[in-house]
Amino acid sequence: MPELPPVSDLLATAVRALGGKERTGQVTMAAAVDHAIDTKEHLAVQAGTGTGKSLAYLVPSLRHAVRTGRTVVVSTATIALQRQLVDRDLPRLSEALATPLGRMPKYAILKGRNNYLCLNKINSAVPDEPAEAELFDAFAISRLGREVQRLNEWASDTETGDRDELAPGVSDRAWRQVSVSSRECLGKSRCPFGQDCYAEKARTESAQADVVVTNHALLAIDAISGIQVLPEHDVVVIDEAHELVDRVTGVATADLAAPAISAAARRCAKLIDEREVDRLEGAAEAWHELLDGLPPARWDVMPSGVAEVLALVRDAAWNARTELAPPGSSTNQGDPDTAAARTMAVAAIDEIHDTAVRALTAFEQADPAARRDVLWLAAEDARGGVPRKTLRMAPLSVGGLLRARLFGTATVVLTSATLQIGGSFDGLAVTWGLPAQSSARVDPATANGAEAPSDEGTVRWSSLDVGSPFDHAKSGILYVAEHLPPPGRDGLPSSYVDEIERLIDAAGGRTLGLFSSMRAARAAADLLRDRVRTPILCQGEDSTGALVRKFADDPETSLFGTLSLWQGVDVPGPSLSLVILDRIPFPRPDDPLLTARQRAVESRGGNGFLTVAANHAALLLAQGTGRLLRSVDDRGVVAILDSRLATARYGGYLRATLPPYWETADPEVVVKALRRLTAEA
Repeated sequence: MPELPPVSDLLATAVRALGGKERTGQVTMAAAVDHAIDTKEHLAVQAGTGTGKSLAYLVPSLRHAVRTGRTVVVSTATIALQRQLVDRDLPRLSEALATPLGRMPKYAILKGRNNYLCLNKINSAVPDEPAEAELFDAFAISRLGREVQRLNEWASDTETGDRDELAPGVSDRAWRQVSVSSRECLGKSRCPFGQDCYAEKARTESAQADVVVTNHALLAIDAISGIQVLPEHDVVVIDEAHELVDRVTGVATADLAAPAISAAARRCAKLIDEREVDRLEGAAEAWHELLDGLPPARWDVMPSGVAEVLALVRDAAWNARTELAPPGSSTNQGDPDTAAARTMAVAAIDEIHDTAVRALTAFEQADPAARRDVLWLAAEDARGGVPRKTLRMAPLSVGGLLRARLFGTATVVLTSATLQIGGSFDGLAVTWGLPAQSSARVDPATANGAEAPSDEGTVRWSSLDVGSPFDHAKSGILYVAEHLPPPGRDGLPSSYVDEIERLIDAAGGRTLGLFSSMRAARAAADLLRDRVRTPILCQGEDSTGALVRKFADDPETSLFGTLSLWQGVDVPGPSLSLVILDRIPFPRPDDPLLTARQRAVESRGGNGFLTVAANHAALLLAQGTGRLLRSVDDRGVVAILDSRLATARYGGYLRATLPPYWETADPEVVVKALRRLTAEA
């Protein structure tokens, strides 16, 4: 095969074909990604909104895949970015580069098995067990029935079986009636519909692709389970990398609740001896009674009686598992319906057994800061207002897992608009399992032949900030309301409501209000609807997507909401000229996992507050303030009502994570600027 053009030429060809303009940051990033792939050296790249980072990593990825015949995996945190890559970026890019690369590059999207319709389940008599709360709820059952009926109709029309193509969507409860997890799957060779299986078709397609787009959750499953889910690959690009640790933690988190044990018992009812089913039901009842008498809290010490009941659950699950399919035997016995029922029962029992064992072994290490898992009892609202208690366990850290299973197996490029916390990449790098290397950054001027970083430990990585095409100091004002009192625990202060009213009036609407809780967002919306002349929408009143569309379509409308809006809103143009944050988004002081991580840092002599709580807040602050400028023509104000950003010792650390806006604490300056913007609009 003839030598392929260099990445710089391929990028220029792609940009021309797509009707774009050359961007310095994009060129620099593409060169750095190409260098990382060639040297097998991990790379972290911060690329601000508008850089064109997707093209900057896709071009060298496609070139590498075509040149070597090896697949590149691209992982994202959100469905929106997956769709952008597969529906827009990759089709256009593949067509543009087909001639210089010598062939049309192939791409595919791959999701977890439970994202695809299971033909065997929809064509068999193996329904999912109804939730306990729905057994006596006629409305829930009728709604579930309507959704399942629609799924059956959709099943005869879909070509992919991909849940994301179903519009409008259905509840998770309904989707579980027609899908299976990897554990519940019969396997292609045994399943009567194996040849037509949507999940298998997606895997086959991905195995032949140059670039496979997936999500952080599936990437984590591939790493954690030890079972190969993704096709063979030697390069992984992680976009939205600031969310990697949270997504991996989510996959590695396990729950143990009495209703789940009872549901597993019901799955076994017709397959094993009735006495073993009764034993499992008895274990579920004992677990329910035990948890019901305990307060929600983190377990630094295992409460009295817990070990005995966990052992009861473990042993009952093991006995049921042995009857279902003795070790070494196959669950695929009998006709397909029976085999499917047995496989699903085994999957449910295995999960109960493994979770009980994990909980029992969690306290083998006496020092909580040295334990592998954090355990806590969570109380969640259920029907009838009675909280349902669940034992939850999550890894204290996922850094070691990522270091061994991700960075130890492929070259990894991590990118996001926000990777530097407090001015350094190290804050996130350490949570990824990479050694702190503040001095090992790639110089943008020499990205093609960057000097190798210091060889600290066994993992080599470099970092690079390619900047942003926005002139933040000329396009945006960062206003910190120093005159307001620090936020308290008694809801939204009246002085904050007065400040928000004044700012929205000056902006003529056009406001995205980002609040630390839904209670604060709703309170602000309820109070201000009677006080401002422009419309206010609040998260929860419609789907988030519909609310964002209404907000974007009407420049005078404001939108209030919480966490998902901090990262999920992309509204360029005159509909958004003011972003308001009610307070610094520190994690809840009673968050069991983050407080355990903070304590673990302190036990090693570190600053737990800065390493965990402040870094968490800094990331969200950067993401939230990043909603303001979405195109080079945007102008506006970020107003942070929490005066601690200016007065507290950690304020400078948090501000160092934010873009370099022009800063002021003078409300009159801000009001006049907003009025000028409103007049221009």
